[in-house]
Amino acid sequence: MAYVPKDAEWFLAELVEEIRVAGSKRNIVHINYVLIHAKSPQAAFARAVVLGKRGAISYLNEMGKKVTKRFRGLRNLDVIYDPLEDGCEIMFEERLGLSEKGIKKLVRAKRQLELFQSIRERRGRPNYSSREGMHEVKKRLGGSNVD
Repeated sequence: MAYVPKDAEWFLAELVEEIRVAGSKRNIVHINYVLIHAKSPQAAFARAVVLGKRGAISYLNEMGKKVTKRFRGLRNLDVIYDPLEDGCEIMFEERLGLSEKGIKKLVRAKRQLELFQSIRERRGRPNYSSREGMHEVKKRLGGSNVD
């Protein structure tokens, strides 16, 4: 087992979730990074599995097609060594022997970061938006085409 400090109480789980939309050939897979508060690696694992399974649901999208979200398992579970506070390291990736060109490919301009991109339709991507959720968004925005 990896080194886990005796006072560790936070873990980072990577939950793998598969989304399928009825009638669509393509699935969508999310890897959700979730903080877990637990007293041991075993307790963190059990909590991560519970959280993953809790997200397994079915609903109708805007076009009335059934959307199914299914928990597929954990991709990773690791301890967070630092206390949770501004600037603490949550996780890291290691790459060995990257060229300058390879390093530059890793770095993005501000406008390319997910946080600063607008929500937009992606060609060939199944619509897994909840009908009820989108109805609520339209209602709050004062949309005229609210059911």
